[in-house]
Amino acid sequence: MSFTLPELSYAKDALEPHIDAKTMEIHHGKHHAGYTSKLNNAIEGTNLEGKTIENILINLDLSNKAVRNNGGGYYNHRLFWEVMSPNGGGEPTGELADAINEAFGSFEAFKDTFSNAAGGQFGSGWAWLCVHKGGKVEVCSTPNQDNPLMPSIGCEGTPILGLDVWEHAYYLNYQNRRPDYVNAFFNVINWEKVSALYTQNK
Repeated sequence: MSFTLPELSYAKDALEPHIDAKTMEIHHGKHHAGYTSKLNNAIEGTNLEGKTIENILINLDLSNKAVRNNGGGYYNHRLFWEVMSPNGGGEPTGELADAINEAFGSFEAFKDTFSNAAGGQFGSGWAWLCVHKGGKVEVCSTPNQDNPLMPSIGCEGTPILGLDVWEHAYYLNYQNRRPDYVNAFFNVINWEKVSALYTQNK
């Protein structure tokens, strides 16, 4: 098997009350596990077997729906778990804070832009903060399990923060109140991890 389901670095109830344990259990143990298994099935016996997920997505044939959906689902969720922490919240510092201020004017303006991208994504999808080579940051959203690593999807940078706005990510706790879920997400963002990804990919 090329890919395995990543272990969480925190307990499934550690993000409560912002993200509840039952949602985490289903989201990680069922949805992400499903994408992982289906991705392995989709690449088995092909020239994609043995490649990194980043390499697969950057060079993706978008007509390959099985790899597009499940490869995206695998990568997106892996990032999602990494950029959250029970000790999260607050604001970024250092170079990332400077880049956000330069691009958006302030952290609050970034928060509004990111929240609008998440809230305005019709149906299922993701909101992203991406970094371009040189350090510029940008916010965008994508439908379904698409992400900015894929050719001609949008942003065209490297995702360093992603928010899942599929209903399975929040419906048990928030029902149809997506804006409440988006707002709660800011209480668990691991800005230390996001900053490290920024430095790594700028």
